[in-house]
Amino acid sequence: MSVTTTAVVLAHGDAGGADAWTEVAALLALAGVGAAYGRGVHELWARRGRGAVVSRWRAAAFVAGLVVVLLAQRGPVHELAEGSFAGHMVQHMILMLGAGPLLACGGAGLPLSLAAPRRLRAVVARLRSGPAGRWLRRPLNLALVAAGVHTAVLWWWHLPRPYGWAEHHAVVHGAEHASFLAAAWLLWSTVLAPHANRLGGPASFLLLFATGMPAAALGAVLTLASGPIYPPGTLAGPDPLADQQLAGLVMWVPMDVVMLVAAVALFLRWMLALDRSSPAGRDLRPRREEIPA
Repeated sequence: MSVTTTAVVLAHGDAGGADAWTEVAALLALAGVGAAYGRGVHELWARRGRGAVVSRWRAAAFVAGLVVVLLAQRGPVHELAEGSFAGHMVQHMILMLGAGPLLACGGAGLPLSLAAPRRLRAVVARLRSGPAGRWLRRPLNLALVAAGVHTAVLWWWHLPRPYGWAEHHAVVHGAEHASFLAAAWLLWSTVLAPHANRLGGPASFLLLFATGMPAAALGAVLTLASGPIYPPGTLAGPDPLADQQLAGLVMWVPMDVVMLVAAVALFLRWMLALDRSSPAGRDLRPRREEIPA
């Protein structure tokens, strides 16, 4: 085992008890979110009928998102992340490109609010009705904020010093992963949430395309750097630069592919909806009674 690899493993090994407590906290948080979502959906279906408001596929997507989060934190993915920077990047991409979109499809806003205590619901209602809340409820404003948060979180945690903090402190590591998941959930909610709260097709295309550019730029920086930009003990293997370059590719390629495919799919869905509402051959000229005298 090389010196750098040993340093990485020891960094996590020293966390010991903190790692265990962070894992327990993460599991409890996942279980709590899942239980709250289930209670909210149950209440909606009891009132409106099974599949109403939150469809079955959206509920299944939310559960799948929770499972993906769990799989990213444990088992082979966790072991891969412990061994190299590239493996750690795989974990980050699973959270941001797998779990985030699935949770966003779940349309969790209403179910989670129904499951919340009455006092908390009252606080949320006051915030939503305030000036800032009304501004954020506009889909385009929320999308711009989500894109900014997504970019800031991605870049911040991959700067050498914050990444080093996350590597050596279990609580910071947990906060890093939680912020990746929250930022991705928020971003994808603006394009995948139930119809009334999401952007239209052209705006969704532009949002995902524009948000993917800074992520691609970060991946390019990691891949094309002439030397390691992270401190000793962060990169693994006999060639730390190769580990960094592989991590850059793991971010660069999947982020570009997923963002582009999703953007094109949303745009095509918008085109098909437009075609159905305005079929070929339909006379689009205003009727005589619609023309002002």
